[in-house]
Amino acid sequence: MSLLQLNHISKAYGALTVIDGISLTVAKGEALGIIGPNGAGKTTLFNLIAGNVQSDVGTVNFKDHDITALAPSARCHLGIGRTYQVPHPFGGMTVFENVLVGATFGANHSEREGTNLALDTLDRTGLLPKANRLAGSLPLLDRKRLELARALATQPDMLLLDEIAGGLTEHEVGALIESIQDIRANGTAVIWIEHIVHALLAVVDRLLVINFGKVLTEGQPAEVMASAQVQEIYLGAVA
Repeated sequence: MSLLQLNHISKAYGALTVIDGISLTVAKGEALGIIGPNGAGKTTLFNLIAGNVQSDVGTVNFKDHDITALAPSARCHLGIGRTYQVPHPFGGMTVFENVLVGATFGANHSEREGTNLALDTLDRTGLLPKANRLAGSLPLLDRKRLELARALATQPDMLLLDEIAGGLTEHEVGALIESIQDIRANGTAVIWIEHIVHALLAVVDRLLVINFGKVLTEGQPAEVMASAQVQEIYLGAVA
């Protein structure tokens, strides 16, 4: 059963069309990877799903509801969580307080319920020992984990990951992959934009390639990556 459906959505800024008639579906519990060159429209696609920008054409459906006109907060309450490519923690608040915001305002829990959820989420993401540290003092890996923890605290049915592995070492990427695999094991659908392709291939069921705001191809990850068209356009290989 489809959890998310995009129906011919488009977005332009003046004469520049960033997303051009994209349609896709994501099933409950599925992990979809999205790749493409810089400027292909990947983050704009996330913004259209999360509600940060409105589509010019087409519709966004989630859980059989038309959410095209809904604000990001309403989409969050319905079960769409997201991370950002550059982490945006509340730097003057503790790690725990950052996650508590997601649990109370994002998941609509009481402070008591939110506290329990925040502590559980910190434990799942390996941040519990750093719960009382100021978020602004964290190194990059922990800021990425906090970005993930804040999104998870909203209890999403679908999680949007925007280049969350960027800037991490190979060892850190491995730890992140384990966290995302755990999230999937708990039934959360994942859409992951990433340039570190081997990380995607360790997690996703299906791979979609975007180029110039359009879907170039999609399918089984190994088949997509073996495509001469993908290697030429995305990887810069000579066909």
